[in-house]
Amino acid sequence: QLQLVESGGGLVQPGGSLRLSCAASGFTLDYYAICWFRQAPGKEREGVSCINNDGGSTGNADSVKGRFTISRDNAKNTVYLQMNSLKPEDTAIYYCAAVPEGTSPPDRLGPAWIYDYWGQGTQVTVSS
Repeated sequence: QLQLVESGGGLVQPGGSLRLSCAASGFTLDYYAICWFRQAPGKEREGVSCINNDGGSTGNADSVKGRFTISRDNAKNTVYLQMNSLKPEDTAIYYCAAVPEGTSPPDRLGPAWIYDYWGQGTQVTVSS
């Protein structure tokens, strides 16, 4: 069974940090680009950070540039999202998604509909 599982979400104060993980099972991520999307209540799902299959190319939304860093460890079949200097507007459910390498460049940040595999999401809440 092909599966992506996110972890690492939680409640954090403004200015704090979290590291999200996206672990794959049932398939290898070596041939897939990965994006982190997020969806806040009442808003559309948006691409946050994306990375190509070997980690050599990334893309980040303007709203998170300089604060979020996407990385991957293919040996562990896992992709990470390091989130620093968190703001209340970062509050959302965060999803990781996979698409075969070459389908969409990381700096395009989606669109979401082309991604084949999705995790169940992890809640990130930034509040004092």
